[in-house]
Amino acid sequence: MTLSSPGSYEGGDIQRRADGERAVWACTDGSKRPQREMKEMNLRQEIENYRPVNDQERADKEQMLSFMAQNPDCLTRSNRTAHFTASIWTVNREYTRTLMVYHNIYDSWSWIGGHADGEEDLRSVALRELQEETGVGRAVLVTPDIFSLEVLTVNGHVKRGIYVPSHLHMNVTYLARADEGEALAVNREENQAVKWWSFEEALRVPKEPWMVEHIYRKLIQKVRDSEVRRLKDRVATTA
Repeated sequence: MTLSSPGSYEGGDIQRRADGERAVWACTDGSKRPQREMKEMNLRQEIENYRPVNDQERADKEQMLSFMAQNPDCLTRSNRTAHFTASIWTVNREYTRTLMVYHNIYDSWSWIGGHADGEEDLRSVALRELQEETGVGRAVLVTPDIFSLEVLTVNGHVKRGIYVPSHLHMNVTYLARADEGEALAVNREENQAVKWWSFEEALRVPKEPWMVEHIYRKLIQKVRDSEVRRLKDRVATTA
């Protein structure tokens, strides 16, 4: 089985586990493969290969690649103008609900993610943030491909007593699946609550209208589109 190009969806054929010191890709037939297949493609190549789905992604992809070319420190917070982050849109096994946290800085229900801090493997960053922020350690990536791209504005704020000036997040998003029954844990340093919401609720409870309209709505539609394709593929293979 070959890896799909970034921007397409395998519907769970290839998964990456959040637990374990050295994650590997696990196929649904139980076989495993080393990480080298994805390591051969660096972050810039993955972004270049990603197929945008709308004007927002097309514009943000172009800005990301331009920023990377001009800023060798783009993966670290030492670049105070902008830097890379990774987010993870986590759904349940039925692809009907998503896991969110009540973010301390944004004062809103929010998706999950964090800074690259020098790490080019943003999949690992996304899965690590999921476990640190929610306690969910057995989630799997539905696909190793990039699920979404977005350049996000961050207003100036105080963190741990230090003022952080306004800047941009060059954000790469991945899609994960997790068991709703797995115990949740609140990371008080980052958030106030962790909860599963239906997709309809996920568009209602956040206090950030721009994120709802431009990001969360897009991610939900992508999940629904990919689930339809997955079900069609399943029907085709069993016919």
